Amino acid sequence: MEDRGFLPVSGSVLPRFAGVPTFMRLPFVAPDSTRLNDVEIGLAGVPFDAGTTNRPGARHGPRQLRDLSTMIRHMHPHTGVNPFALCRCADMGDVAVNPTDVMDTLDRITAFFDVLKRAGVAPMSAGGDHMISLPILRSLAKDRPLGMIHFDAHTDLFDEYFGGARYTHGTPFRRAIEEGLLDPKRVVQIGIRGTMYDGEDITYGRSAGVRIVMIEELMERDIEAVMAEAREIVGAAPIYVSFDIDGIDPAFAPGTGTPEIGGFTTFQAQQMVRRLAGLDVVGADLVEVSPPFDPSGNTAWVGVSMMFELMCVLAGAVAARRD
Repeated sequence: MEDRGFLPVSGSVLPRFAGVPTFMRLPFVAPDSTRLNDVEIGLAGVPFDAGTTNRPGARHGPRQLRDLSTMIRHMHPHTGVNPFALCRCADMGDVAVNPTDVMDTLDRITAFFDVLKRAGVAPMSAGGDHMISLPILRSLAKDRPLGMIHFDAHTDLFDEYFGGARYTHGTPFRRAIEEGLLDPKRVVQIGIRGTMYDGEDITYGRSAGVRIVMIEELMERDIEAVMAEAREIVGAAPIYVSFDIDGIDPAFAPGTGTPEIGGFTTFQAQQMVRRLAGLDVVGADLVEVSPPFDPSGNTAWVGVSMMFELMCVLAGAVAARRD
């Protein structure tokens, strides 16, 4: 399916520090473009962080992720996968969020991804805080509940904050289960750790059937065993993949709003995502990169590197469905 019009610009043709930055130097195709129906994987930014409960800044994530993504090349060094040869990929631009209105923004995000879904475009999204996953799921899971593999330090299964705030970056998957967007018995959360308010989120998740893998279990059992179990739980039906950058230890990715020590290394993160190959992934996101806390840019580099890992898995799934 290689199409020269949908390949990234090579660094041997135009220096990586030159040109207008798009995700991975791909062509920009607006959602209202006549070329939309030619796109199979769309990379989109969701620059919104009004769901953040403490340190903001993730609204600036998509812009910095685009800039750092100019260093991404075509081929995976270990698997040999070239997602840009497997599928026609493009930068879809950013959702036109409303920074003053959470509920309006949720609707705007869903409407944006509805356009992509109708055109058959599988989304690879960059946040933004983790609340953006909820309106994306409202689009992707309209027809049936999805399974999910979720890498994070936090469950994001809380009910509410501040006596009634039900739409924050700590609540998206509680709402998604309540709305029938996720099948909790096909949801696996990996890397959970950090001090807790009261444990209510974990109690809820386990009672609903969510498989929660605390960081201690991941380290004690090893990645291969945990990911084999995760694959068995989600099965062959469609799944979504959500990756919060704070799942990675802040020694490697400090630029995030809610860092938690004791996380996985960047290589462990790569190993886990690579073990998603062959699953029926219909979309993915990378969230919570916060440039104000990332003066070196290293967190954004980690983020786009994980986006490439996710792209390789997503491209394989898209190609399998197509062929």
